[in-house]
Amino acid sequence: MASNVTYKYIKQNPDIMEYIRRADQALKVQGYTEHSFAHVEIVAQNASMILTELGYDERTVELAKIAGIMHDIGNVINRIDHAQSGAVMAFRLLDNMSMPASEICSIISAIGNHDESTAQPVDAISAALIIADKTDVRRSRVRNNDFLTFDIHDRVNYAVEKSALYFNESKTAIILDLAIDTEISPVIEYFEIFLNRMLLCKRACSYLGLQFKMIVNGSSLL
Repeated sequence: MASNVTYKYIKQNPDIMEYIRRADQALKVQGYTEHSFAHVEIVAQNASMILTELGYDERTVELAKIAGIMHDIGNVINRIDHAQSGAVMAFRLLDNMSMPASEICSIISAIGNHDESTAQPVDAISAALIIADKTDVRRSRVRNNDFLTFDIHDRVNYAVEKSALYFNESKTAIILDLAIDTEISPVIEYFEIFLNRMLLCKRACSYLGLQFKMIVNGSSLL
């Protein structure tokens, strides 16, 4: 059964856009970094890039993009268990669009398995979503304008002056390349809050038959 639901169609859906907007508003009130359109679109594009580079078919790549842009809508309900609630929300939205069950399963499995507290790479789409989501670290995600009141998450994200995700030349590894201002935050603080996420990226890369490597300020750490 063919599906007409595309990434472009999802981006033009006012209900889904409202869920993304309101989910981010809820996180903003709680002091979390940006989870709005900039984040979900970066995640969608990087998930797409990963599967495209690995030679997956166009529809699988499209489903990864859809999962990427919808993956955080569950935050409109609560930050706790937002992956699972977001998956249920996505099921209803996509089912109402008459998307085939096989495609819905791929998307909701990826959404339901993207949070590091319960995440597992169960297929290629979920693995790509995990990597794309957990590597989105950048200064522009920090909303707090008062440097004196930064918590460790604000400090670490603000310290990241450059962030790039790419394959090595042989396409045997995915590399997260960061430039961190160590006068703002020492590198050890990055791992203090993101170690579990980086280990999850390693598992997701392993599922795809890849290594996960990190370069920080020009030095290879993983």
